[in-house]
Amino acid sequence: MWLLDQWAERHINDAQRKGEFDNLPGAGTPIHLDDDSHVAKELRAGYRLLKNAGCLPPELEQRKEAVELADLLKEIRKDDPRHKEFSRRLALLELKLRQAGMNVDFLHGEYCERLTQKMNED
Repeated sequence: MWLLDQWAERHINDAQRKGEFDNLPGAGTPIHLDDDSHVAKELRAGYRLLKNAGCLPPELEQRKEAVELADLLKEIRKDDPRHKEFSRRLALLELKLRQAGMNVDFLHGEYCERLTQKMNED
């Protein structure tokens, strides 16, 4: 065990003996942990810290931006001068997401159609 681990463990045990963990909010109730099984083990702690700080990993920020752009493109006409700019930005984000290994079907409504087909097959 590392020195830092031993130090932390000693302080935790001391606090338990002193009763400092008694009467904490949520005491005695199960902890509901987020499912982070899709995140590599070496990245989980960092992602959890970012999530608790209100930040998203770059891929999820890009996904969020892509969804917003796709919604914007649905709302504006094709002859609007912003349409071309938004389309280019969306195409770039799609490329980045694909390179990161993410599926981008959610941007084109294909996911919903495939899910409906799959449900109708059963």
